[in-house]
Amino acid sequence: MAGTKNHDYHILPPDQWPIIGATAALSFFGGMVMWMHDNPYGKFLILLGVIGIATTMFNWWANVIREGKAGDHTPVVQLHLRYGMIMFIASEVMFFVAWFWAFFSSALFPAPVEWVDGAVQHITNPATAGIWPMKGLEVLDPFGFPLLNTFILLCSGTTVTWAHHAMIHGHRGGEMKGLWGALGVGENDGLKKGLWLTILLGLLFTSIQAYEYIHAPFGFKANIFGATFFMATGFHGFHVIIGTIFLIVCLARAYKGDFTPQHHFGFEAAAWYWHFVDVVWLFLFVSIYVWGGAGAPHHGG
Repeated sequence: MAGTKNHDYHILPPDQWPIIGATAALSFFGGMVMWMHDNPYGKFLILLGVIGIATTMFNWWANVIREGKAGDHTPVVQLHLRYGMIMFIASEVMFFVAWFWAFFSSALFPAPVEWVDGAVQHITNPATAGIWPMKGLEVLDPFGFPLLNTFILLCSGTTVTWAHHAMIHGHRGGEMKGLWGALGVGENDGLKKGLWLTILLGLLFTSIQAYEYIHAPFGFKANIFGATFFMATGFHGFHVIIGTIFLIVCLARAYKGDFTPQHHFGFEAAAWYWHFVDVVWLFLFVSIYVWGGAGAPHHGG
């Protein structure tokens, strides 16, 4: 019979969100270019772009959720959704490769400069040239707040894994008691407990890193160490914020009962993303905080 569906895929109906999202992205990009050239209308276009992109993301993902509930996400479609998430994380890995590349390029082939009274000065004495971090620069103690944040992210990796396994085994009920009961979480509800703990740990990590940035002994524009440090750790911090929002959405959906042991790709994608954030931080901690600052005096030390 003509028009009969004989495959495992679902054909999406016409939708307005792709064109709206593309227009919003163009507005955001154009606004950024104008803002960088001191055009007074740049900020207005950036704001329109951000609102358009956020609205598109919300509605597009809402459509994906409705498709899943309607039974359109067959095993083949779920598999390809996982492929898509894997490719997205792979692209993010290459994104961080660029920041690591910039940092190691500067660290392995340092310029002949030193840090004197808050300013960079060129060194003419070859005996003191090519030092990393530059002579006179104080760095953050890697075994203070950075090490604490490492433990926090590692703990968050275990809590999100706990939530994932609880989801798979259907541990989403039980009597409500104490603080968990006040939050609408049953004693045997490992999914919600794990998500709550992971979100709180993510917020704690972000708060500590914000405090660390405020008290850093170097700035973003002052020298190459500060520029590469803030670009690498700052974009990781941005990913932590995105991952925390991702998990908050999953928690809200868990309260609505959207996830089942058979259909929970949205949560699975969030868990993968969070583990990616954890692994990147381990590389950042070892490479930038420990190795990158070795030999330099610690701030406040």
